[in-house]
Amino acid sequence: MTIEQVADELATSEVQIRAMLKTGQLKGIQIGGRNVWRIGRQDLEDLIQDVYRQVSERIAAGDLDEDNPLHPAPPRP
Repeated sequence: MTIEQVADELATSEVQIRAMLKTGQLKGIQIGGRNVWRIGRQDLEDLIQDVYRQVSERIAAGDLDEDNPLHPAPPRP
């Protein structure tokens, strides 16, 4: 899949997908020297499953920021 296709699938931006590739959160391969990437369908499915797992763990721990589920909730007063 291309970066554009993955961004469409996840309803996010191509910039976000590139950032995820750069950090290793999403696996892909770079083709040639023009910043052309390909992401395997299974790599995308693995990312989705990992995010589900992270969110489930945060819910169970009571540490979920509903505005940004991948980040910890702010401390309670």
